[in-house]
Amino acid sequence: MSDSANNTVATKAAGKTGNSATPSFWTGIKAELKKIVWPDKPTLMKQTSAVVAVSIVIGAIIAVLDRVVLYVVNLILK
Repeated sequence: MSDSANNTVATKAAGKTGNSATPSFWTGIKAELKKIVWPDKPTLMKQTSAVVAVSIVIGAIIAVLDRVVLYVVNLILK
């Protein structure tokens, strides 16, 4: 194909995805949201508490490591 033929095909393809694609996009979004399986309340509470607990544990580990590194750096600099 020549360059002008490629440009014509690209222009036609761009024209097709203009305003007519927007309703299709939102229809697709609605269809995908209907496919979501939302967890029930007990499962949600278990998963939320697990995330909070792990976050607290990791935060504590990072705080301890920070204190240790700070102590070591202060020893080196003195």
